[in-house]
Order: sequence, then C-alpha cells, then structure tokens
Amino acid sequence: MARRTVAAVAAVVLMAEAVVIALLNWILGLVVDHQDMSLADLDPGAMTIATWIAGGLIGLYLIGCGVALLRMAVRDLPPGRFARVLLITCAVTHGLLGAFAVGLVGWPAFAFMMVVLGLIVLSLFSYDEERDGARPGAEEAPPVGPAPYTSA
Repeated sequence: MARRTVAAVAAVVLMAEAVVIALLNWILGLVVDHQDMSLADLDPGAMTIATWIAGGLIGLYLIGCGVALLRMAVRDLPPGRFARVLLITCAVTHGLLGAFAVGLVGWPAFAFMMVVLGLIVLSLFSYDEERDGARPGAEEAPPVGPAPYTSA
C-alpha cells in the first residue's frame, strides 16, 4: 500500500513541477522578447521561441514521467522497460539539477530536488521485481542445465 502512495505522490509532484517549469519558461521567453536585446548576435525572437520550446519539451518529459508513476500506482505493477529507463533518467536529471541548484538558487531548491529524487528512487526500488522474488502468480522456472548425475 505504501508503494502505491509513494508512486502517486511522486507523480503529482512531477506533474506540478512540469507545469511550473513550463510557466517559468513562458515568462522567461516573454522577458527576453520585451527586452529586445541579443546575446552573441542571436535574434531575440529566436531566443524567445527556443525558450518556449525548451519549456514545453521539459514539461512534456516531466508529464511523461508523472504518467509512468501514476500508472505504476494505479495498477500496482512494476514499470516496463521504457518507463523504467524514463524514470531513471528523470532521477539522474534531478540529482544533477540538485547539485547545480545549490550554487545557483540555494539550499531550498536543492532540498526540493532531493525530495523528488528520493520519491522517484523509492518508487523504482519498491516495485523492484528481483527484491520480492518472482511476480505474483508467476511459477518458479525449472533449473537450467543438464540433469544431475545419479547412479542406480
């Protein structure tokens, strides 16, 4: 029961983070557009569009991770191979962003990133198939290899 709750909380947190990041990039794009300044001779309009596209892509990525976690919570099944890879990359990304956040934003941002990282990792480990043995309802596989030698 606890693993479903952890996965559901992680899904909600990631989806909220996706909305906040997309909104933040939208606002940053508007700021760049209103300043009408260029950086290294880049067109301000191109920088605005790039900021909006980046915010949308990061938001979709985080929504996808949240959907994978929500699916785990609803079905109470471990993630598939694609969802597992998606969640591992999300955990690694949060770890790296947490390390950068200490210097750029401060300790509260680091703490938030580590909480999200912990929720993702806890969700992945709580649904680990090897930890609990075989899946529920799965039969034990027969031993592989030649039959042992017996003398009669």
